[in-house]
Amino acid sequence: MDTMQNSPPADATVPQRQAEPVLHLVPEKGASYFRHAWQDLVDGLKQARLGCTLGWLDIKLRYRGSILGPFWLTASTAIMIAAMGVLYAYLMRMDVHEYLPFLTFSLVLWGFASSTLQEGCRTFTSAAGLIHSARMPYTLHVLRATVRNWLTVAHNIPVVVVVFLWFHVSPAWSWTLPLGLLVWVVDSFVATLLLAILGARFRDVPPIVASTMQILFFVTPVLWKPALMSFGQNWLLLDPLFPLMEILRAPLTGEVVKAAVWPAALGWSAGLGVLTFLLFARMRARLAYWV
Repeated sequence: MDTMQNSPPADATVPQRQAEPVLHLVPEKGASYFRHAWQDLVDGLKQARLGCTLGWLDIKLRYRGSILGPFWLTASTAIMIAAMGVLYAYLMRMDVHEYLPFLTFSLVLWGFASSTLQEGCRTFTSAAGLIHSARMPYTLHVLRATVRNWLTVAHNIPVVVVVFLWFHVSPAWSWTLPLGLLVWVVDSFVATLLLAILGARFRDVPPIVASTMQILFFVTPVLWKPALMSFGQNWLLLDPLFPLMEILRAPLTGEVVKAAVWPAALGWSAGLGVLTFLLFARMRARLAYWV
């Protein structure tokens, strides 16, 4: 009797249970490596607004409580360029009006490259909390680090503008400048992704990269001009940072880009892109266990 009273009416609609999400633990095989890696890249770029916001918040948190904030970088860069410019121009017997604009842009560009490579090693390890707690594309963390480094270098642009205006530097505006800037944007993202993977797997990568950048600082034409070499200038193309710096530095300082510089820059960029994508496709599924 009680059972009949508690039973629902015959015309009542019983809600159906929704299917619970199923976790497919299927190993990747064949082309699935590349398909999932490409989808991760696409999903990360679709959330570019979130990546830019996170990068901007990183800058705000880094300099929270500071009076000048990130403009301390601008002040320190200006002081370093003024001191080193006069000293090295005297040591190398070069005209300050010609050498200081070259040194200014070289140091700003080198500082960006160095910070991109060194911070790239810690991209995934520093985002371990987000990687373990939320399902987000790995490339979103790379985009976050890339945006953060570009915002940092943007604070040094006023130093370059002031020096160029003071010494009346006339940049050679051409179609190669936007293309060179695009190459730098893409390469900074790709290099960050490559070093983020290696840094997550091997914790010795950050000090190795830091030591290598110290050596390359003196080997790469940053403090000195390539024209100072009496012979063997073509060997500089074996340094991947030299052609990449030259495609931006030469036009902006009013010089002509040599014919072999652009093929070398594009060749290094293409090789970096292929290597990074292959490594990301193969190691993407293991990254969460390494950080």
